[in-house]
Amino acid sequence: MKLLEPIIAWQAELAAIRRDLHAHPELCFEEFRTADVVAGKLEEWGIPVHRGLGGTGVVGTIRGNGPGTRAIGLRADMDALPMQEINTFEHASRHPGKMHACGHDGHTAMLLGAARYLAQHRDFDGTVYVIFQPAEEHGGGAKRMIDDGLFREFPMEAVFGMHNWPGMAQGAFGLTDGPIMASSNDFRITITGKGSHAGMPHLGIDPVMTAVQLAQSLQTIITRNRNPLDAAVLSITQIHAGSADNVVPTQAVMRGTVRTFTVESLDLIEERMRDIAVHTCAALACEVDFDFQRHYPPTINHREEAAVCAEVMRELVGADNVNDHVQPSMGAEDFAFMLQEIPGCYVWIGNGWGDHRVAGHGMGPCMLHNGSYDFNDELLGLGATYWVRLALARLSGAAHLQE
Repeated sequence: MKLLEPIIAWQAELAAIRRDLHAHPELCFEEFRTADVVAGKLEEWGIPVHRGLGGTGVVGTIRGNGPGTRAIGLRADMDALPMQEINTFEHASRHPGKMHACGHDGHTAMLLGAARYLAQHRDFDGTVYVIFQPAEEHGGGAKRMIDDGLFREFPMEAVFGMHNWPGMAQGAFGLTDGPIMASSNDFRITITGKGSHAGMPHLGIDPVMTAVQLAQSLQTIITRNRNPLDAAVLSITQIHAGSADNVVPTQAVMRGTVRTFTVESLDLIEERMRDIAVHTCAALACEVDFDFQRHYPPTINHREEAAVCAEVMRELVGADNVNDHVQPSMGAEDFAFMLQEIPGCYVWIGNGWGDHRVAGHGMGPCMLHNGSYDFNDELLGLGATYWVRLALARLSGAAHLQE
């Protein structure tokens, strides 16, 4: 493993930044303190800062010594989750109901380490934009930054993202070209019948039995309409109806999520869901309101950029520690919006299995979105070094690294 010596020397400082951010989590579009910390560090290191894209976004501009006009972007997310932390170590969340349970504190610290190195060693030909994005968790902060002019104000040829991955060994990386994360979409189906006494159901129209039949019918989309080689998930996660044992209710509500790796599969599923809902409810004399919300598109890596990332990883940690055909996840990521605009690649860095956690951690697993989670500070130097080497590989110039 070939970490950069200056970054190794900053390891304790980066860990202190990370733990400070962990102790002060902020939810989507509320990352005011976090943005102040990020902007303050960038300015301290002589990096020009632009603030306000996406509300609380921060972009730093690092120009190399070469005359070239090429540019790339490196992106980290900053927001926390609306959940309770059950860890009790010193840097645990000080804000009830808010927690860095996805490692965005670590992502921010890794990119800060890379920014500091690049600002002090500008042996590259072009410009590196370091993008600190708000609201990855449910807020679509990437799209907000794009809509506010991210790629207009900071034109770049490619953009790159990275996420820690629990269950993958510390010191390992994973990526793949093509889809790596799924689209995220929610649905709400409201079925309206006619309430009646449960002992005289013939006097009403039962939305509960209609919901039961509809729930079974919707699964045929996955088993009979979708190409089985194009992975997709349709999960009904809620059915709400009724309030008493002897009453057939007037209404039933069904909710859930759909995940796909292609837009074509998503289009098919939404269309078939709507058709089945309308016709099933009509056949059983119920009315239906079908609401389908598309949130994040699939995260689809570009082949050339994925190849560059994989090569940088192999040189950094060895081929045995790089899985360049990692199995994609049905989780979702709003970096997908950036990859829809320009080429790029999103990768995973192994967070280990939780052995790194200090005394006072919760008894639950060290998994994403879990109250016992904590980012592995041993990754800070590795992640920062990866960012630097990727920038130098893409903007190849003199690139004399001080190892």
